[in-house]
Amino acid sequence: MTNADPSPWQGRWIIAFSLLALASSGFGQTFFIAVFGAELRTAFALSHTAYGTLYSLATLGAAGLLWRAGVWTDVWPPRRVVTVAVGILALGCMLIGLAPHAALLGLGFLLIRFGGQGLLTHLAITTAGRAFSAHRGKAIALTATGAPLAEACLPALAVVLIGIVGWRGAWLLGAALLLFGALPLLGRLARHADRPPSGAPATTAGPVPRDFTRAEALRDPGLYLLLPAALATPFVVTAVLFHQAALAAARGWSLEQVAAAFSGFAAGHLGALLVTGLVVDRLGARSTLPLALLPMIAGLTILAAATAPWVAFAYLGLTGMTLGGIVTAGGALWAERYGVRHLGAIRAVTQAAMVLATAVAPLGVGLLLDGGWSVAAIGGGLALGTALAALLAACARPPVR
Repeated sequence: MTNADPSPWQGRWIIAFSLLALASSGFGQTFFIAVFGAELRTAFALSHTAYGTLYSLATLGAAGLLWRAGVWTDVWPPRRVVTVAVGILALGCMLIGLAPHAALLGLGFLLIRFGGQGLLTHLAITTAGRAFSAHRGKAIALTATGAPLAEACLPALAVVLIGIVGWRGAWLLGAALLLFGALPLLGRLARHADRPPSGAPATTAGPVPRDFTRAEALRDPGLYLLLPAALATPFVVTAVLFHQAALAAARGWSLEQVAAAFSGFAAGHLGALLVTGLVVDRLGARSTLPLALLPMIAGLTILAAATAPWVAFAYLGLTGMTLGGIVTAGGALWAERYGVRHLGAIRAVTQAAMVLATAVAPLGVGLLLDGGWSVAAIGGGLALGTALAALLAACARPPVR
């Protein structure tokens, strides 16, 4: 890039690269893997607890790997990072498709969670956040549309492939699609994803110290005030997706009603992505972050207080709105706060924490359900925790070296 502050149109190929990388990460996301849950448990004779534990352990391992590997986006060109990430993701897909034993299934989970949910997602948001300054919110919002695109297409594709070639064949075809479809296209787009000049302004929201190292960022108290707000949404969304059948049964909703309600979730997600990008560019990511949590707090409160079928549409739609807002505000936050020179290393910390949150969520909420907690108590507790996270984020001050 020769322009230190490109518009979204001038940087359209960078956005296209980041969007496709984020969409490709869907092969390692919970919404895709969940489609195969019944087949995997049956094939490897796993109980619900054993299957959930295996998945959580793999996700925890992916978080640890990402902590170390996230710095690759600072020292390697995007083409090399995306080649390694897609290769890891495709290898994981192949291992799952060929696995004769649950141990190899766990290794496959580790690779797809690290390569997909971890490294590709990290690369996509870091690339967009680094390449733009005044238009960073809009650029990250456009990049993040890759997530609902994958949510809309990949689960349906998995169902079709399972019916035609079986669950093993579906994973093998997924690996082929990554290697022979996504990777060549990403390689061509990566040529446009050069870093902007290191002196580019970090944001238009006011004077901000730039180019913090990861060690300096970790010594910033504000990081630990902002992090709960950034993690609350992936925690809640993963718990809702993983335990949606149990929540529906407890409320007396049919799975068809819940499936229909997820259309509202997707609509809220996509709509908030586009709106929040404009808000971030005007108010700044730190100011937008706690505001983005308000719809989910309202949705979880409704879930705790009411049982009618419309509640599924309300709380999922509002949660989708917060997801879109947090993806945009959270994606811009660390570049705005700490600069872009060491953005990959700093975002690796927050991305690893996010992966950790998504590992803990299914296990934690599952233990609450097994312990006899009602949906009202779980929804109220999650709403209270999210409100506390928003309050902490609102108290964060600009960093000081």
